[in-house]
Amino acid sequence: MAAAGGEQSVSIRLVVNERPHVLDVGAGETLLGTLRERLALTGPKEACCEGECGACSVLVDGAPVASCIAAAGSMNGRTIRTVEGLAGAGELTVLQQAFVSHAAVQCGYCTPGVLMVLTALLDDVPNPSEADIRQALAGNICRCTGYQQIVEAALDAAGAASL
Repeated sequence: MAAAGGEQSVSIRLVVNERPHVLDVGAGETLLGTLRERLALTGPKEACCEGECGACSVLVDGAPVASCIAAAGSMNGRTIRTVEGLAGAGELTVLQQAFVSHAAVQCGYCTPGVLMVLTALLDDVPNPSEADIRQALAGNICRCTGYQQIVEAALDAAGAASL
């Protein structure tokens, strides 16, 4: 099968934010490109295009993945969750509300990726230490907050979730 420009494509089935999709994706297409350009999910941000900054982080089968370097064609049968899939029925998650309460959102560019990484951490480690949180954030670059408000928000969210 050939995509636009004569590029080979492959058909994939995936679930994104609880919605099934069948897509023909090009051999060089990234998951980030698929999410943003085909599915209009603009939460994951394009920044470094090298998997180094975390702005494009999404959850693939529950684990954080840098979508800018993940091949869309490798996502067949996978479940993807983006920041758009966090809040259900317009309600913020405990973590998202903690970000608001702690002013952990400055310019907001890194926030979707940070939320996804911390969501995965809190799913795996319901009561993480500050060190656990900082380790989870190691792949996410934020130039605005200095991370302290982000760490405090995650600790608050973990505490609120364990009540």
